Amino acid sequence: MEAFVEFYSSNDWTAIWPELALALAALTILVIDLFGKDKSSGRTGLFAIAFQAVLLVAHLISYISENSQNSYFSGMIEQSLLSDVMRTFFLLSSLLVSILAHRYLRQNRLGAGEFHHLTMLATAGLMLLCQSSHFLMLFVALETVAICFYTLVAYNRDSSKSLEAGIKYLVFGALSSSLLLLGIVLLYGVGANPEAWGASYPNHESMDPLAFTYLGNLMEENQDNLLLRTGVVLIVAGIAFKVGAAPFQIWVPDVYHGSPMPITAFLAVSSKAAGFFVLLNLVNGPFSGMTDFLLPLLAFVSTFTIFFGNLAACAQRNIKRMIGLSGVAHAGYLLVAVMASMQLTGNDDDAIWVLVFYMFVYLFASYCVFGVMGLADLEDETEHEFSHYENLAQKHPWMGFVLVTGIASLAGIPPFAGFIAKLLLITVAFEAKLYLSLTAMVIGVVISIYYYFGWIREVVFKPRPSFDDDKPTRDPWTKLSDIGLLKLVLIVFAVVSIVFGLWQGQIGNTF
Repeated sequence: MEAFVEFYSSNDWTAIWPELALALAALTILVIDLFGKDKSSGRTGLFAIAFQAVLLVAHLISYISENSQNSYFSGMIEQSLLSDVMRTFFLLSSLLVSILAHRYLRQNRLGAGEFHHLTMLATAGLMLLCQSSHFLMLFVALETVAICFYTLVAYNRDSSKSLEAGIKYLVFGALSSSLLLLGIVLLYGVGANPEAWGASYPNHESMDPLAFTYLGNLMEENQDNLLLRTGVVLIVAGIAFKVGAAPFQIWVPDVYHGSPMPITAFLAVSSKAAGFFVLLNLVNGPFSGMTDFLLPLLAFVSTFTIFFGNLAACAQRNIKRMIGLSGVAHAGYLLVAVMASMQLTGNDDDAIWVLVFYMFVYLFASYCVFGVMGLADLEDETEHEFSHYENLAQKHPWMGFVLVTGIASLAGIPPFAGFIAKLLLITVAFEAKLYLSLTAMVIGVVISIYYYFGWIREVVFKPRPSFDDDKPTRDPWTKLSDIGLLKLVLIVFAVVSIVFGLWQGQIGNTF
């Protein structure tokens, strides 16, 4: 009875009020869409945008004024300044997806209610995921997000490529979830009965074998246990699938290619950030006792990921596939930050905040790029080629400015924010003495200049006369009506990418 009272007393539902608000708003959208007479009016999209904007501001005010570190729901949720920053990240990303989707859904005559419903539920799951301190909570939140993404990737049911991307994402997502769950089961098996598996932990009967704290202590005492090591490798492999790290990146180009443009942006930003934040929590939490075992493994994965992503992107002419593979390379860079956080423990979490800064910079740049791409009027919206962007800067200067800013920031060209993000990442990698990964990162950035500059050249310079039959027969940049809000957001993000390249606030003062 006392245990039940203790469990009940820790269930503070106000601690997760943003997630509950998103879930209730998602249900409200379905009701509005169900009883609305004109489903093409776009009012569900406007409601989703307005609600998420208000929620984002309210959440910012809440954690700025009441910042504290607390544990809720019997230790299943752990809140801190870092988790609140990531909740803001996911709310901002979700708001931007809704803005991108508002025009996309109306143009393609797709249901808006279900789209925004799934997007908001996925965001709530991502926000819970970044607060998880228990493997049960982590897995449930992760699968909630995955189920939403399976549907969203295949949302354009009139496109065979979207349906194909949905099937591929479902198959590889199920495989990654299976690996993750098998790893959790192995850890649970050892944690629930350590003596039976050659491990030792006193008073294990009174502990929760899925709690991060208990497993962290168990691994600290049994670093050489084979089953524990196997479980850790399987969990890391499952997360590597989610973030698109090589050799688990095979789904990335096909899924990015076929997904609706707003969902490609959602996958590129929110899904990747969630995976890295979970990995960051694990390697600096329950897996911290196995740092010596994990560092060589992650070093190999990051180096392989950087080289594979950049070299494969060089051969691509389809821009969505190229961005997908360049995102694989960025996953390699972020893995370097994760390794640096493992090495620089007790150093004011410099590597962790550099990783968060990199994620925000990646968000601004990615939505600049995907926002402009979403404005192109193509017969097949998956077939974005370099030739479609010829001389865009002269036709529409503001679009050229936004797109070039986004591309240059992704490439890490000064004075854009991406350059500073990579420079800070190189700094923490050097401090952590990760010289091999640091070398791979520098080479990877140099290689990426090739394909990023190829795109910038098409946007900025006039094309040379050509008799190539593959060039588009019509201008894809003629239908630009009803983009006032999107235009404002894209220009603001482009300006922010430049401002962060010149001034980084407290992050820059740390180094």
